[in-house]
Amino acid sequence: MQPLEEISQAADRWRNSIGRRPIKAALFDMDGTLYDSMPRHAQAWHRLLTELDIPHSLDEIYLYEGMTGAATINLLFNRHYGRNATPEECSRYYEAKTRYFNELPTAPIMPGAPQVLNYLASAGLTIILVTGSGQHSLIDRLNHDFPGIFHRDRMVTSANVNHGKPHPEPYLLGAAMAGVSPAECIAIENAPLGVESASRSGAFTIGLTTGPIPAQKLAEAGADIVLPSMQSLADNIEIILNNLNHKYHPLPKL
Repeated sequence: MQPLEEISQAADRWRNSIGRRPIKAALFDMDGTLYDSMPRHAQAWHRLLTELDIPHSLDEIYLYEGMTGAATINLLFNRHYGRNATPEECSRYYEAKTRYFNELPTAPIMPGAPQVLNYLASAGLTIILVTGSGQHSLIDRLNHDFPGIFHRDRMVTSANVNHGKPHPEPYLLGAAMAGVSPAECIAIENAPLGVESASRSGAFTIGLTTGPIPAQKLAEAGADIVLPSMQSLADNIEIILNNLNHKYHPLPKL
């Protein structure tokens, strides 16, 4: 379990920076948080990039997590070819990457994810999906794997943002879907770009080291606290939420 002092200090720092507001919503990334899917994404991208003769490393792909498929392709095209991909190329190559992903074994639910979601739902928080992915094979599983938690009108995906992560737009839109300020949200992320997006929006940002990216990278990207796994978050979520809320006192009416 995360040291209580560390959680308390993180909550105090964040609360003091934005004022005292109760937490009303939880904004969740999908890949690497709800599903242990990033190794499969990495393998699918690796297969595509190898076919295109674009130099890369497997671990490097984890750093692009949170970007839309088109943004990832354009980043790599600019690095290798010195230009953006055409819309036709983006569509064709992302379709190939999606096909390669779907050929791999089904990504398992991340241990601890059901406990975290069920606790937050029982605590009355609105739960929003905020993913840079357009991977329908995973998005379509959410209602089956986490019944009653996610709703179609409460999902931010690559289809409804103009600027993907690390821009704050996805998390600002997630907070708006919940009908609250970002300062009334917690965000759960496992990649630097996603952490930066959530932190820039103003949400209390929890980083999870569920892949090869070290904790320091998540802290540098703006995570208010970093935990070693989703199961660790499940073990600590009640303590975190209580620490974020316990000093909130409504002002007396004048």
